[in-house]
This record gives sequence, structure tokens and C-alpha cells, in this order.
Amino acid sequence: MKKNYTILPFYNFTFLLILVLACSKVLSQAEPFNCDYNAYLFQYNDIYALDLASGSSYLVAEDITAGNINGVGYNTTDGFLWGYLSTPSSTIVRIGKDYSIEQYTIPELPTGNKYVGDISANGIYYFKAGGSSYYKVDINPSSSTYLEFLGAFELTQSMSIADWAFNAADNMLYTVEKGTNILYRIDPDTGVVKALGVVPILQGLNYTFGAVYFDVDGNFYVSANQTGSVYKIEQVQDIALGVIQSNIFAFGPAASSNDGARCPTAPVPQEDCLNGVDDDGDGLIDCDDPSCSGVATCPVIVTTSSANKGGLESNDRLANLISKRNYNRAKANYVFDKKTAKKLVKSALYGLNAKTDIFNIPLNSLVPLGIIGETSTIESSPSDLLDLTNASDIYSVDYLNGMDNLGSLMVIKTDNQVYEHSKFICDRFLGAQLLSVSNIQLREKDFIKSIIKQPDGSQEFALTFSARVNNDGNFIIESHWNIDAYTSNTSFYNFQIWSSSVDDLLLLADEILNLLEANSEISQYNGSTPPPVFVKSASYKNGEVLLNIVNNNNSDHINLEGGLKLTETSDTESLGVTADIEGYLDAVALKTGTLFDMGFRISAGLGQTPDDLFVADAPWGLDDSGVDTMVSNYEVLPADGPYVGDGYPIERNIKLTGTTKSYLGVYRALNPRFSAVNLNEYAKMSFEAMGTGSLEVQLIKGDGTIFQTFIALTTEMKGYTLLNADFKNDADEGTDFSNIKVISFNLVANNEYAEERSLELQNIDFHNREAAQVFVDNNLNKSVVYPNPMIERTSLYFYDENAGSFDLDLYTLNGTLLGSHHLEGDSVEGQNEIIIERKDLDPGLYLYKLKNSNEKTWSGRILVR
Repeated sequence: MKKNYTILPFYNFTFLLILVLACSKVLSQAEPFNCDYNAYLFQYNDIYALDLASGSSYLVAEDITAGNINGVGYNTTDGFLWGYLSTPSSTIVRIGKDYSIEQYTIPELPTGNKYVGDISANGIYYFKAGGSSYYKVDINPSSSTYLEFLGAFELTQSMSIADWAFNAADNMLYTVEKGTNILYRIDPDTGVVKALGVVPILQGLNYTFGAVYFDVDGNFYVSANQTGSVYKIEQVQDIALGVIQSNIFAFGPAASSNDGARCPTAPVPQEDCLNGVDDDGDGLIDCDDPSCSGVATCPVIVTTSSANKGGLESNDRLANLISKRNYNRAKANYVFDKKTAKKLVKSALYGLNAKTDIFNIPLNSLVPLGIIGETSTIESSPSDLLDLTNASDIYSVDYLNGMDNLGSLMVIKTDNQVYEHSKFICDRFLGAQLLSVSNIQLREKDFIKSIIKQPDGSQEFALTFSARVNNDGNFIIESHWNIDAYTSNTSFYNFQIWSSSVDDLLLLADEILNLLEANSEISQYNGSTPPPVFVKSASYKNGEVLLNIVNNNNSDHINLEGGLKLTETSDTESLGVTADIEGYLDAVALKTGTLFDMGFRISAGLGQTPDDLFVADAPWGLDDSGVDTMVSNYEVLPADGPYVGDGYPIERNIKLTGTTKSYLGVYRALNPRFSAVNLNEYAKMSFEAMGTGSLEVQLIKGDGTIFQTFIALTTEMKGYTLLNADFKNDADEGTDFSNIKVISFNLVANNEYAEERSLELQNIDFHNREAAQVFVDNNLNKSVVYPNPMIERTSLYFYDENAGSFDLDLYTLNGTLLGSHHLEGDSVEGQNEIIIERKDLDPGLYLYKLKNSNEKTWSGRILVR
């Protein structure tokens, strides 16, 4: 459900949050879980609740024991979770729904940690470490041997496994071996191990599967420690030798020293990949859901965007420069050509110490090559970023399979602070969706990965981190979600990686660390946790910012603080609001009024990583690149109010003065990313303007073609309506309003000397409105309302014989005066027009009475739809 909030000054909510958190948990004594739908991921002595359908997780309990817990399983006979404690020795632990624990030391248990474990339907706990030995303890409270050690037993073969789980459909144990990726079925009574074959979706991977789970149908879910990817193996009890159906299912958190437990008779929601409905409640529909990749009509994700398009979003300091960069690309119809791009070839010095100053490592020597099976690697550096950002050097590449992008890498050198643009902010600003945020592990260190859906439908796995040099000449790796969490006043090598698979992402990132280590040791890793609550997507339209929220930790509200600008040339104003949220997915609408941009931070819960975001309307920009052009005043002004028409508005108004020998102008993108917008449903473009000289109005199309028309400005504000047929190209060919990328308004000089030019421009929109009706003056006692019925507004026309003033009132049919709709003003000799806004009028019939200063009256009816 979308919730609406009006932006107010920001206040400190710390006390309120503490109070809410302190009262949010009511403890109960030894309450069982009783087969809830969550999976539980144990990491050391912390517990996370994991939704297998979405891959989302959140911390539910921490430091619950002195020792670490592993080998965890769900006990059907009592409804509790049980696990093996590392300390004290020979101890198992029972965990209740309130995460209270009871420890049981069993002297006969062998010492040493046991990290593989689960519990049969009749309450026998099976656990082991490496090798072929496994052990049993009776934890069925109705059994005569409750809490007794039942002995040590031998499997028929050893396996390199990190967890196993009981399938309620056949009461057999199942596991997947690291390295071989073979699925095994184990008879818990006899210890007989049967290999069922290599799991197809895991072919070629080398992950540890430290947390595995079952659902009621016998589907087996295995989670890779390093990536957090959850794979589904369908109904393993029915698998014949070598016939295994498997698929990626979700992208969850990476983990180490971990274990998983779940009630095996609880269902896991499944996505129907063809019905257009979010069946499993993870916010992802059909092919957007990872569980549908390669299933039904959903393609396997194979392509990503080019690094040539990446690198920045707008912000206060750079908004105008970035806008001009994108405008210049639009005018030139710039398209990165992969076919002519320089190809990189691995040299004999690849991976060797460059023997240069560690603060000046050649960036191309930090680019992995030959790591993800690419057919070629091409240079794609967006060199026009250097003048716009805090980068001192940029080098980027695209990894190709034929002409398709498998992944991209940007290596960015900064001298005084971390690179100021992050992909997960930039891409959402440009219309992408952030589907997931969780950690990934490299060398058992946490980094933050995100899954991003681009507007063209492609999905990317992204990772950002930076390397700085400490006083000993060694590297410190930092990986944070928030820019201000990075160390300040130091230089960085910054890495932004995105790929079509999480496995390629991991390989590229690991190889970057190898290439850094060729130059110096990595002595430290500093990382942050992902934001548990984040904005999936955000958009601005007509005075409202809509935030679609993913709520991983069941927060009941968010705090938002930041700054907004009403226009491109106005100052930033502080803002703050608290909004209630509920459920895993929610929407919040912020009634900001008309604006240009808003940068903000949302937080949910004390000590949690906040999410940062930047939202903006498509920008206005100044084009002062004409010959001998000088600007004396350039202002972008806010609109008078929200757009209430049924067309496509171009928000905000313009004031411009200056001198030029050629031209001076302003331009307006139709989209924040300067991509084309289809307005072909409209046939007219209207605006009001005044100024000096000739005004050229241009449409720049998505393919770079330009169509223009000219109007003569006057010194009084005047309305203009242009038809699509009025716009012509250089060959005098017409066009329509499809595929428009940019509109520009240029004040053109007519002579060879500098001329003063001015422009005021307002109320621009594309529409299909009928032209204003001409009042027929052969009956001077008649008034005309058009359009009638009224939807949003209408015009009342009357003819006055002498200039004067007027008063207009509206009444209901029963004669009630509507004071909020009283209008008064001056009239001219001849035809007059009064615009009547609907405001709060309900549908129905109303009466109007118009009286001028000469006591002449007109009356009639207005129908409101």
C-alpha cells in the first residue's frame, strides 16, 4: 500500500527509535518454532532469518552463546532448533523461538567441532565433521533414551561436505560435495552413500555449501557460502541416476562458519514464470525472479551494459556539467562502437609487479584478463568523465562474448578521497531497479554485492570497492555502501565491477585482488554491512517522489533526511520526514511539490547501514557555446503549481539574457539519462514566451536527427502552439513527436556582431487540446463556456463593450455560494477569457454568475465530470 507524506523539517528521532526497539520484543520461555516458513542461517553464534523465495535475510539474534553453533537442524518432535557447540566441549544446544538456549553436555560425545548436522523425523540428531565417521544423539523428548549418545557410525565413503539435511519425503539425508558438485543420498541407518550425479546448475563451480534446506515437496535448496546464491534441486527423492533438474533460485547472503536449518515439511513459495503475478511475494515478477532464469520463456541472463555509459549520476556540485556532457553526446548522437574499440591482449608481464611507484600503478595493469571465458576484452573508457568528477585517471573495459557484454570494469584513480559516484546510486537515478543487496565473500572477507535491473530489462551483478595505501606501503581494501564511510584525505584505486553472473563477479573481483598483491601486500580489509532497508526504485513526477521500499529486517518505519532543489539554479533546502512502512515490500509517496532534484539518506534501525539515493527530474541546461556568447542572467524557476492537464508537461520555467554573435539557448532533456521518450500520442506542443529576436525550437531525436521551427518573440508574454508538422529537418521533411531525446530553445543572432537577446519561457507541454474557441460577438449578452463539461479546467468567454472589471461566482444547484471559486479581475474592451479551475469541485452541475463594473451580468451552467 502506497503511503503519502509531506516533506517537513527533519527532527531527531533517536529517542523514539530506542523506545520502540526496547518495547518490540516480548520474551517467552522455551517457546518452540513449530515449523515456521523461515530458514535459519547460523553464523558463528549469530542467527539470521532467511526467506528462501527472495534470498532476503536479517539478523534476529546475536551472541546467543559463548561458543559457536554449527551442525544445526530442526527437531520435528519438539519444534526446537538443535545444534552442536564448539565451547564447552561435548555440548549440544536447544534454541527456542525467542532465541533462548539450553545447553546439554553429553560426556560420551567426541571432542572437536561438528559442522554437519540435521535431525530425522523421529528425533535422532545426526552430526559429523570431516571424514566418514558420524554420530547420533536421541533428542526426542518422548523417547526413553532422550539426550543419550547412541554411538559412532561409519559412512561407506568420505565426502567433502559442509552440511546435510533430511528430506521428509523419504527420511534420507542429502548433501552436495564441494568441488565435484555431486548430489549424494545417504541412508542414515546404514550409512550407505549413493552418488546421484553432478548437479547441472553447479557445473564448473567450486563453492562450499555450508547451509542446505528442504521444503515439503522434497525440493533441496543449497546455499553457496562465497556468493550467497541459493540453488534448487527439484524433488530429490524421485531422482533417477544422472537425471537432475536444477536451477538458480535466489540470491542470498554470503557466509562463513555457517550452517542452515529449516522445518522440512514447511512449503517454500514458488514463482509461476508465466502468469504476470508475484507468486512468491519477493517483489519480482516472472522473468525478473532469478528462479525463472532459463525456465519457461525466461532467458538465461547473458548481457550487461557497457562501462562507456557508466561512471556518474548528478549531484549538487556537478549537475550542470553532467547535463552538458550528456547534451553534447545527444547532439553528436554519440554511440560507443565495440567493433572499432581497442582490444586488450594479455602480455608476458601480466600479473607481475610493475615496479613503479605504488601510488601510480598503471590502471590497465589492474584489469583481469582471461578470467571469465570472454572471447575478447575491449577498452571502453569514458574519457569525458575526467573533467566532471574527482577522478584523476580512468580506465575501463568491457568483457565480450562475441558482441554481447559479459561484464564490465571501471578502474578509477582518485587523489584525495574515494570516487564520488557509486553504481548503485547512479543506476537507480537513471531508472534502474535495485533488486537485491547482500554480502559476498572474497577470501572470507565481506563485500557488498547488488543486483540491478536496467531499464532495457538486463540484469547485472555489481560490486564496488577501493584500495588505498597505508603508511607501510601496503594496501587496505575498503568496501562500503555509503561514500562517507570511506577513509578521507587519501588517494584510492577504485573498482566498479558488474557482470551477467554472480560467479563471474566473484572471479573478476578475486583476480583484481591478485593483481593488487602483485604490487604490494593487502594487509587489511574494512567493510560495512549492506543496508537492510533500501529503495528498490524511485521516480519523480508532477510534485511527488515515489519510493518503492524493500524491507529486509521488518522495520516499521524509515527516517529520511537530505536536501532538495526546486530548480537547477536554486539553493538546496534541507528536508526530513519519518514514514511508516510494513511488510517486505512497501511504497512511500513524498509530496515534495515541483522540484528538480533530491538527494537523501533513509535509515531504519539504530546502527544499521542506511541507503543513499539521488532522484531528479530531467534537467534543463544552458547552451552558451555559440560564437562570442556571454550570459548575463540564467535562471530556472519553479512552476506555479502541479500540472493538472492531460498532456506531457515539461516542468519549470526559464529566464535568460545575454549577448551572442550566433546563438544562445537552453535545452531540456526528456529523461534524466538523456534517453528518448515516445510522445507520438500528442500532436501539439504549447508554451508561453516573451523576449527579443527569433527563437529556434529544436527537437533532437534518439537517432541524432534534428527538426526545428522558428517563431518571432514579442515583448509581451504570448502563448504559442506548434504542430508536429511545423518541425522540419534540413531536407524540409516533417516529423512527429516520437523518439524525442532533447528539446532546445535557441535565441538566434541575425548579424555578425554581438546582439542582446532575452527569453522568458513557461508552461511547456505536449498535448491534444482543442484550440481556444473564438467568441461570436453578434450577441453581446451571451457568454460561452468551453470545454463544457469541464474535467480539470475550462474557459468562460464574454464580450465587454468597455474596459473595466468583473466578479465571477459559482453556485450549487440549490443556490449555495462556493466562496473558494470566486474570481475577480480586469476586463478589456472586446472579447475576454476567464479560466476556471476545477479545484475541489465534485462531479455535477453548477451555476455561474458574471457581473462587470457597468452592472451587466451573464449567467449559465457548467457541468463537471
